[in-house]
Amino acid sequence: MAKSPITVERWEEAECAVHLDVALPIYKETSAEPPYREGPEEIADFVDRFAQEVRIPRARLVVARCDGLAVGFAFGYPLPPDAGWWKAMDEDVPAAFAAETGERTLAVIELSVRAGWRRRGVAARLHAALREGLGVERVTLAVRDDPEAAPAQAVYAAWGYRRVGHWRPADDAPLSRIMVLDLAGTAQLADR
Repeated sequence: MAKSPITVERWEEAECAVHLDVALPIYKETSAEPPYREGPEEIADFVDRFAQEVRIPRARLVVARCDGLAVGFAFGYPLPPDAGWWKAMDEDVPAAFAAETGERTLAVIELSVRAGWRRRGVAARLHAALREGLGVERVTLAVRDDPEAAPAQAVYAAWGYRRVGHWRPADDAPLSRIMVLDLAGTAQLADR
């Protein structure tokens, strides 16, 4: 029996908001798993953040489907010049590394694949479609710094990401690794 093909759809900026109903069930499902174990409050925070972030120039939502079923999604945007991404890290970074133009660095805000569809190349397809045509120098993301997140950390490392620091969004929040994938050979920070 032949496998059904994975198709990928992509929406830009305000179009993303219309498709929250596609991404939200995947987010609810995957964020309930370890190491996240998110509940209604965190899901509501995701919905609020998404509503704000789709307004950022060149924001993108990418959805993977198989036989019409949404099996994964990715959401991100190029960091605007006033982004606080690098300032939120626990470590100090050089000003030249942290300088953003709105075109330099793509931030992957969410990359989620349903459990039954993992290890099938879906995440890689979503990651590639999110980046496609943006012409950015690098890609960044945050991943939990937790042994239960080791599979995700390993995938990102295999894709060429390296850790450049840590951040904790609130005193009681879990620690995350900030990772960077250098597409232009210009990264200036060593693995931390």
